[in-house]
Amino acid sequence: MNKVIIVGGGAAGMLASVIAARNGCEVLLFEKNEKLGKKVYITGKGRCNVTNNCDPEELLQAVMSNPKFLYSAFYSFTSQDMMHLLEESGVPLKTERGNRVFPVSDHSSDIIHGLERLMKKYHVQIRLHCEVLEILTENGIASGVKLKDHTVYTSDSVIVATGGLSYPTTGSTGDGYRFATETGHKVTECIPSLVPLTTREDYIPLMKGLSLRNVELTIKRGKKTVYQDFGEMMFTHFGITGPLVLSASAKIGKFLQKGEELNAFLDLKPALSHEQLDDRILREFSAAQNKQFKNVIGVLFPSSLTPVIIGIGPISGDKIIHDISRESRLAFGSLVKAFPFTITGLGGFSEAVITRGGVSVKDIQPGSMESKLIKNLYFIGEVLDLDAVTGGYNLQIAWSTAYLAATDVCRNKEEDI
Repeated sequence: MNKVIIVGGGAAGMLASVIAARNGCEVLLFEKNEKLGKKVYITGKGRCNVTNNCDPEELLQAVMSNPKFLYSAFYSFTSQDMMHLLEESGVPLKTERGNRVFPVSDHSSDIIHGLERLMKKYHVQIRLHCEVLEILTENGIASGVKLKDHTVYTSDSVIVATGGLSYPTTGSTGDGYRFATETGHKVTECIPSLVPLTTREDYIPLMKGLSLRNVELTIKRGKKTVYQDFGEMMFTHFGITGPLVLSASAKIGKFLQKGEELNAFLDLKPALSHEQLDDRILREFSAAQNKQFKNVIGVLFPSSLTPVIIGIGPISGDKIIHDISRESRLAFGSLVKAFPFTITGLGGFSEAVITRGGVSVKDIQPGSMESKLIKNLYFIGEVLDLDAVTGGYNLQIAWSTAYLAATDVCRNKEEDI
């Protein structure tokens, strides 16, 4: 029986242990935390967007870094495969807007408990409070691990599933990158991704806590649009956040990391054309000819947004409606359709959903997740230089890469040795 050691008890590590044990391997999983799945527990605001219910081609389109590398993984273990596995483990699922999949209960703990039930069913040995210090190799072949207390465990294969650098309080402190470097692998630059964005203008913090639904965010680098999408966002004391913003960070992080600043524009009324918006404003004006602008226009916006948009707009709040020119009215409409601010940087790893960068996929076999440099050593999940936009895609990367590695370790290794 092949003996497999898995380092890390997050999403990828838990699933890998299930698949390997189900296929007949003896599996020993080390987790340095006091429990499994600490990061899974907080994903999706505690609801756990477990995958995206779409076909493999759509999964690939959502991947930002090295999508071609994931072709075998996504086709070998699909979103539907993962959904079926969880439902068989006793976790009913539901599909929401954007094909995002959640547990029916809206509790991420159900996903963890479902995987734990499978781990128990297939006799996975779990060692909590055990921190791996080193991956052991002999003659270019992984042979086991050494723990922090210097205890040595030998195995036929080692799977590294330690995560990245995001949410370090969950134990994601970059151990896998150190293991990779120590065994001769290249680790690409790691930056926060799916992370809030910082802004320059002093009027943004005035709206902190304000959430906007159904707005369109456009981000430009010079004259070129580098991101544009529709959805939900929120203003903070330092900038902006929310689903729309987190996805934007995956597209523009590389520019911000270089010190560039980007111009952003919010269409606050994307359902209306410029002409339709002007008609709406005119209706409000017609019913209040002798009132001040600030007392009329507020019907279009949330209360904390109204003074800000008046403050940066072309019409004084004290201006009487009948004194406002057509040109000023149209200019105000243009502001509503392109509310401006400047994006200056990324939030830190403590706020990032995922890490961009990691173990170079050039050093990894795409069909098995085995290292090209060290036999029987595998890297899976967020520790790899793979990332995607929001919507359950990043967890599917974890599931699919875990499946490939766990399937591969259970084949007869004698031919390789």
